[in-house]
Amino acid sequence: QSYDSCVNYIVKEIDSNKNNLQVNWGTSNFANYDGRFTLGAALAIKARVLLYAASPLHNPTNDPNRWIRAINALNDLMNAPGLNLSPDKSYAQYFNGLLGQKGTGNYSLTSPETIFAVRAAPSNTIELLNYPPTSSNGSQRPVCPTDNLVADYEYLKTPNPTNPYLYKDPRFAASIVYNGSSWTGRTINEQPGIPPLFPAGADIMTKSYSTKTGYYLKKFLTDNDNALTTEQYPHVWVVFRYGEVLLEYAEAVNEVYGPLTAPPGGTLTAMQALMVVRNRASKALPSVASATTIPQFRLVVKHERRIELAFEGHRYWDLLRWGSPTGNAPDSINASVVLNSPIYGVKITTDPNTFNPIYTRVVVGQRVFHAPQNYYYPFSYGDIVNSKNKLVQNPGY
Repeated sequence: QSYDSCVNYIVKEIDSNKNNLQVNWGTSNFANYDGRFTLGAALAIKARVLLYAASPLHNPTNDPNRWIRAINALNDLMNAPGLNLSPDKSYAQYFNGLLGQKGTGNYSLTSPETIFAVRAAPSNTIELLNYPPTSSNGSQRPVCPTDNLVADYEYLKTPNPTNPYLYKDPRFAASIVYNGSSWTGRTINEQPGIPPLFPAGADIMTKSYSTKTGYYLKKFLTDNDNALTTEQYPHVWVVFRYGEVLLEYAEAVNEVYGPLTAPPGGTLTAMQALMVVRNRASKALPSVASATTIPQFRLVVKHERRIELAFEGHRYWDLLRWGSPTGNAPDSINASVVLNSPIYGVKITTDPNTFNPIYTRVVVGQRVFHAPQNYYYPFSYGDIVNSKNKLVQNPGY
C-alpha cells in the first residue's frame, strides 16, 4: 500500500468509529475505565497523521488541500463537545507535579491540557536513570541535553555575560538541570577546582559517568532525592496534549492562510494559536509579531515546537517530515541539515581571579544523516519477497 492509502485508511477507521468512543471515562458510569482510549485520543491521532501527510516529506508540491485536511481535523479536535481542552497554567507543574501526600497521583492526569496519557505503576526508574551520578544512587547513563537545544531557549531580557542561564525562557529551567541550578535539594556545582584556593564542585564533569554536555534531564522527573532511595512516584507519559495541538494548528493554518488570517470555521489565526503557547510560558518572551509572511512564521513555529515539546518524542520526526529526499526542503530546519551538524556541550572552567565559572562551547559528538535513504526505513527482504516484489524498496537501500 502507498503512504497516502495508509493515511486514508487511518482516517477512515477513525471517522467510522469516533461516534462510538467515550469522551471522558472519568465522568461516565465506568470511571474505573479511566485511562482507556477516548474520542480525544482518536481525533488527536487523525490530526497528527494528516499534519505529517501535509508536510514537505510527503507533500513535495505543497498541495494546500493536504493542509486543509489537517486544519479541519484540528478544528474538530479543538471544538469537540465535552473535551473542554485548554492549556495548563503551569508548564513546570504539568510535567513535574505530583498530587497528594508523597505524590499519590500525577498532576497531568487532572489537567485540562491532557488528551491522552499512558499510566505506569509507581516507580523511581526515571529518576535512577537520569539523576546526576553524584546524587545518591544516581545514574551511570543519564540523558544529556545538548547545548544546541539550550542555546535555542530565548531570553526574557538582556543576557548576563557571566551567567548564560539567567533570564532564559522558564521552560528551560523546567526541563534541564544546569550548573548552578537547584536540584534534589542542593545546588549543582560542575566547576573544577583551583587548589588550594578553590575546591572542585561535587558535580565536576571529569567524574565517571557524568554528563558530557554539562546538562541533565529535569522534565518528567520528581525533584526529591528520596526518589533514589525509599520513595516511588506515579509517572505518566502524555501522548497527546493541547499545547501540541495548538502548534499543529498554527503550522497548518500558516501554510494555507498565512499567520494572520483564520481559516473558514476556525476561531484562531496561526499567530493567535502560537501565542497561547508562548504566553503560557511567559508574556515577557521576545515578540514574534514581525513574522508576517508564511516562510517567516514557519520558522517561528519550528522553533516553538522544539522548545515547547522538548524531550516529548517529536523532534526527530519533525526534522524528517520537514525535509525532502529530493533536497527541496523549504528551509534549513530539516534532517539533512540539522542531523549533519555537530552536537555541542559546554566546558566549564574557573576564573582564577573571581572564581566564577567560565563556559566554553565545545563539540562533544558528530552526527551523520544520509539523504535520501535515512528519511525512510527500508523494507525487509522478507517483506519484499512475501509481497511477490510488489513492495518497492525505499530509495538508497
